Amino acid sequence: MFVVCGEALMDVYVQEATPTGLRLDARIGGSPFNVAVGLARLGRPAALLTGLSRDAAGERLLQALAAEGVDAGLVVRSDAPTTLSVVSVDAAGTPRYTFYGHGTADRAITTDNLPALPAEARVLQFGSYALVVEPVGSALRALAARERGRCLVAYDPNVRLNVEPDLARWRETVEAMAGLAHIVKVSDEDLGLLYPDVPPAEMARRWLGAGAGLVVLTRGAHGSEAWTRKLHETGAAVTVKVVDAVGAGDTFQAALLTWLDEHDALSSDGLDGLDAAGLAALLSFASRAAAITCSRRGADMPRRAELD
Repeated sequence: MFVVCGEALMDVYVQEATPTGLRLDARIGGSPFNVAVGLARLGRPAALLTGLSRDAAGERLLQALAAEGVDAGLVVRSDAPTTLSVVSVDAAGTPRYTFYGHGTADRAITTDNLPALPAEARVLQFGSYALVVEPVGSALRALAARERGRCLVAYDPNVRLNVEPDLARWRETVEAMAGLAHIVKVSDEDLGLLYPDVPPAEMARRWLGAGAGLVVLTRGAHGSEAWTRKLHETGAAVTVKVVDAVGAGDTFQAALLTWLDEHDALSSDGLDGLDAAGLAALLSFASRAAAITCSRRGADMPRRAELD
């Protein structure tokens, strides 16, 4: 089983004004939530370890997990509200993001109420702002440290400065998680924010030296790159008419894990055994999956049959 650890929230889009206020369109989201759904759509057994509110938004998120076939047995319920990420557009067409997350349900996980993992859990996927806010950040980092010897740990920083603007805090967390992860996937945008003066290849070597077996860099329309302790491989982006890129990185991560699972490479030995052809095939598969998501509105991730 794949256990995805992190936040689930509502993206709230501000639409037109009404006579008495504003019309809002709230949509299910959150990077870890998307990865869990992406894994399930690609035929992987997936569970989401997160905190969900008992409010209406939390109930809707829970319904979505059930509809997608994502195991909700590791969801921690509380009366805290659901996190809201409000997106509005100004007169010039520039999007503005306002985040309402203090005291919310997805931050309410602690080391005391952290659920026990099922025996069948073999991959732990961590990512996004849940690792840098408290108390959930400390609980999830402790989980990664505790389970690293039993499970394969994958990590995608997915930096969100509107949640935590302190880059030093992000770097501290990234370095800690990179030292625990077997797989680190990062976007060029995030890497540029965190380490603007360090070449990607140097960061890959640093993380591989800290214990990772695979480092992957996504570069949007410029393709992707992958490093192991022995190899470096590049992959071209898939040409597609882009509707939007929402969920593309989450899709790439779910597809990356799926390919490794289908090729018996979800282990330290499996990662070490990847050859150049395997790395190229991995990047191609994940890029094709991400391109499908980019061709559709929102985080509408592909199903396995669409990649055959």
